[in-house]
Amino acid sequence: MTQPKTQTDEQRLKLDGKKTMPKADADKLKVFTGRANPLLAQKICDSLGIPLGRGATELFPDGELIVKVDEDVRGRDCYIIQPTSHPINAHLMELFIWIDCLKRASASRVTAVIPYFGYARQDRKDEGRTPITAKLVANLIERAGADRVVSVDLHAAQVQGFFDIPVDHLSASPVLIKWFKSLKLSNRVFVSPDVGNVKRAQVYANLLGGEICIIDKRRKSGKDIEAKHIIGDVEGKNVLMVDDMITTAGTMTEACKLLRKNGVKDIYISATHAVFAPPAMERLNSCEFTKIAVTDTIPIGTRAEPIKDRLVVLSVAELLGEAINRIHNNASVSALFKDDSGRALSE
Repeated sequence: MTQPKTQTDEQRLKLDGKKTMPKADADKLKVFTGRANPLLAQKICDSLGIPLGRGATELFPDGELIVKVDEDVRGRDCYIIQPTSHPINAHLMELFIWIDCLKRASASRVTAVIPYFGYARQDRKDEGRTPITAKLVANLIERAGADRVVSVDLHAAQVQGFFDIPVDHLSASPVLIKWFKSLKLSNRVFVSPDVGNVKRAQVYANLLGGEICIIDKRRKSGKDIEAKHIIGDVEGKNVLMVDDMITTAGTMTEACKLLRKNGVKDIYISATHAVFAPPAMERLNSCEFTKIAVTDTIPIGTRAEPIKDRLVVLSVAELLGEAINRIHNNASVSALFKDDSGRALSE
């Protein structure tokens, strides 16, 4: 007698075209937040259907931090949400203390969820007598006691290899692809603002359809960029420009100037991380782009007031919540980044 076919894990996860998972158990799964992005942490918990873990960071008069967890975490699977955005060193130190606190409270596993991973750009020695700070930060996170790390769109993917613990490198592509589709643009071209982002632009072009162009960028200093040439045809086309982060906005604004000189129609910019360090707002405010979309890996607050009418903030809360639930249930995380035909939605 033929045995009835049983669903595989992936079939159960994608039942009726939807990524479904067992409901999170609020007693076994605990999600806490540092001070870097509590709103994102609350959204993640809302997507999981569990309350945000009770705990807080307090400041001593001399500036030292103390973390106090106000519920039992013994034997629990714990996650601490803490992007290492500005002020990066303070947020890093707070992350270390949270990890140490949870480990000493006998959590069964502590996962550092770092939506924006600072220091990732310092991943190699460009010249003599300089540090590889990305490796140093990886060592410190491990030494603090983290069992696992989750991050979104690392500036350099090889940073995963700096860890000797599991790293889930998520991509914001499902969120950004949904936004790109909502624009319903015809005659579009995906532009990489520099050579380093060519692969990222190629992924979007393959999935959504469209040509790809590359801007030849020359860096004069840490703040100053010069866009020299465009490789490809952009005249009369709608431009979709993709990057992993916008820091001082030098790359993006110089790219926009060059694109305008070459007769593009509309310019839509997307980036995962809205670092927006000075003088980003001044540059973007005077830049001729149509819309800019960023995610909430870093809290934006009032920093983007000058461009609020052209700014779209997309949330990665559901993406992170689903990833956390899958890790907790020992299910595939990579399945999140494949479309119905099995094509990858990330690099």
